[in-house]
Amino acid sequence: MLECLKDALIDTLKLLPYLWITFLFLEWIEHKLDHHNEKLLRKNKKLGPIIGSLLGALPQCGFSAMAANLFSSKVITMGTVIAVFLSTSDEMLPIMIGEKMPIVTVLEIIGFKVFVGILIGFLVDLLWKPKKEQDHIHELCENEHCSCEEDGIFYSSLKHTLKIGLFILIANGILNSMIFAVGEDTLKNLLLKKNIIHYFLASLIGLIPNCASSVIMTELFTSNLISLGTLLSGLLTGSGLGILLLFKTNRNMKENGKVLSLIYLVGVMIGILVDIII
Repeated sequence: MLECLKDALIDTLKLLPYLWITFLFLEWIEHKLDHHNEKLLRKNKKLGPIIGSLLGALPQCGFSAMAANLFSSKVITMGTVIAVFLSTSDEMLPIMIGEKMPIVTVLEIIGFKVFVGILIGFLVDLLWKPKKEQDHIHELCENEHCSCEEDGIFYSSLKHTLKIGLFILIANGILNSMIFAVGEDTLKNLLLKKNIIHYFLASLIGLIPNCASSVIMTELFTSNLISLGTLLSGLLTGSGLGILLLFKTNRNMKENGKVLSLIYLVGVMIGILVDIII
């Protein structure tokens, strides 16, 4: 149990710099940009899925948390945040390198995840149109009651970061304890069953807002115990703590549900298609 709490603390500490940078950026936008520039910023979102998917592929889950914050404040589109979540590689890259996987194979997997993120991101932005004008950036501050005007952007962004960090620490500690109680071996055994259900299970395990999910999926694949399609089902839905933070910062639960459902379905369908084609 102490190990679970230790892992939760380490995961949270890793995220804090990304959270602080995000909130500092949002505070700067609120204080420095007028309505004209804010509208200009919103109109230049068309390349968001490409940029987001490429950044999400970096071997860490910090950018997915950053993207969740940016989407909650409507700086980026739903397609962009979905692209980030789908391409996030988390712990996959260092594990594969440690297991001496061929670099070509590693790059192909990362490249495929980026491609899927871009494709789905653009489709979402093309098909999903908000029914009303997006909320202003400062509403995130108002929801957190941070007194930004009085405290300045550095102190206010730090307060945001500590509040969200405490929430993540508690939630991550609970999740780690649950994984410890169920057992990683139990999760692994569920994925070894050779039927269509394991694609759904892999995508479900990937949604666990914890780095352990990508570790489990990658270890099974490097040991030749699961197929490439099953691996992708889990990795495409594995966005680290991004999903958890999205539900914390975005009050529109309908939007959150759409993001979660779409990522899950994409993970399942892509996994099945990959194993059929390859």
